[in-house]
Amino acid sequence: MAQPAMGPATADGPCTTPPEGAVHPVDEKLPAARLVPAALQHIAAMYAGVVTPPLIIGQAVGLDTAGQTRLIAASLLIAGLATVLQTLGVANFAGNRLPFVNAASSAGIAPMLAIAETSAKGHQLPAIYGAVMVAGVFCLLVGPFFGRLLRFFPPLVTGVVITLIGVTLMPVPVSWAQGGDKNAADFGSMNHLALAAFTLVVILLFQRFARGFLRQVALLLGLLIGTLAAIPFGMADFSALKSAPVAALPTPFSFGAPEFHPAAVLSLCIVMLVLMTESSAGMLAIGEICERRTDGRTIARGLRTDGIATLLGPVFGGFPTSAFAQNVGVVSLTRVRSRFVVAVAGGALLVLGAFPVLGAVVSLVPMPVLGGAGIVLFGSIAVSGIRTLSEAGLDDSSNIILVAVALGAGIIPLAAPTFYAGFPAWAQTVLGSGISAGALTAVLLNLFFHHLGTRSSVTAPVLKSS
Repeated sequence: MAQPAMGPATADGPCTTPPEGAVHPVDEKLPAARLVPAALQHIAAMYAGVVTPPLIIGQAVGLDTAGQTRLIAASLLIAGLATVLQTLGVANFAGNRLPFVNAASSAGIAPMLAIAETSAKGHQLPAIYGAVMVAGVFCLLVGPFFGRLLRFFPPLVTGVVITLIGVTLMPVPVSWAQGGDKNAADFGSMNHLALAAFTLVVILLFQRFARGFLRQVALLLGLLIGTLAAIPFGMADFSALKSAPVAALPTPFSFGAPEFHPAAVLSLCIVMLVLMTESSAGMLAIGEICERRTDGRTIARGLRTDGIATLLGPVFGGFPTSAFAQNVGVVSLTRVRSRFVVAVAGGALLVLGAFPVLGAVVSLVPMPVLGGAGIVLFGSIAVSGIRTLSEAGLDDSSNIILVAVALGAGIIPLAAPTFYAGFPAWAQTVLGSGISAGALTAVLLNLFFHHLGTRSSVTAPVLKSS
């Protein structure tokens, strides 16, 4: 069958032209019966990740239960705003108009904890929020230039980065499968592992034997059945429902006016560079999965959304915002590519942020259940990267060396977490993330092999039409 022609560049970036009269899967508006369950899958996949930063930072600065609730509500609210802005877009200014989820990133936890440790009691969150706001401005200023570097991200590079996103995130679901809390006495118990394995098996069975819609929502069904299975064994915690207020809109600067300390600002700006790299990689990944090419303008608009959310987040109690790779995995696994599904998920996050009691219902899903589902999600991201690499000319020895070294650089932080302990703090921040270390290595080696002193034979990402 003949391949459809490539459409011209548009505000949404050049993309595969669907057959005449057809709507691209990214722009498809699904009926409610399919849209709502698909959106719930995204919320279930990301909820634990969204609440992790406020839980950890809140505990570190000594917040009580009410303060923790406000932090969590703020993270959900900002995640919802950023996701709606990202998927629907505002003219040609912000929003990549892809099924792309944005929320508070765990990559900023370590430097924010360091800021908290060096700040006086009562000034910890203001110091953190001042640094986060400057990091948001930094992203707004620098973000557009990232889009112009797209030619340095051919399939050879993007394949490495996408693979590393899946591989480096794998410790997260593994920890969830063991119970999530490493300090708990039952961390890694057979009960937790059995529940995670049961959830994984349920998802696999639906993938193998179900058809149509049931197969698309296999992840959601796995989470639901896994949670129901946990209740008789007392592994589902209902305490959050009792303590959560029904409604609690975040109050501006409820934790104090932001304070600006040069060292804190510098550390968060470095983190923002890492988050921008990861967010750009996520946009390239989702573009591959959706068969809608991600060009420089798309990345610039997406990063501008990150910057806006990061700048405004501290007003209500939010943290640095970036892409959520687990939701890229949801799109890859379900093949439901409509951005309106993710927009509805963003709207639901807004509601969860405004009504904490509803968010507590979502939090009933036990960590081991999330772990079993997460193995499928993050593994599918790695598979997307491998699929991209398979089309990147690995019959060339220089390309093989490039991929080998870049993957090795990305896996070092996983294999030896203290490997960079003797490096300066800024280097630890950059190289300590397997995604950013691997991406940086791949880009530099691509320059060395294909750009410096020779005419490049490697082109920018070109996606095959379906």
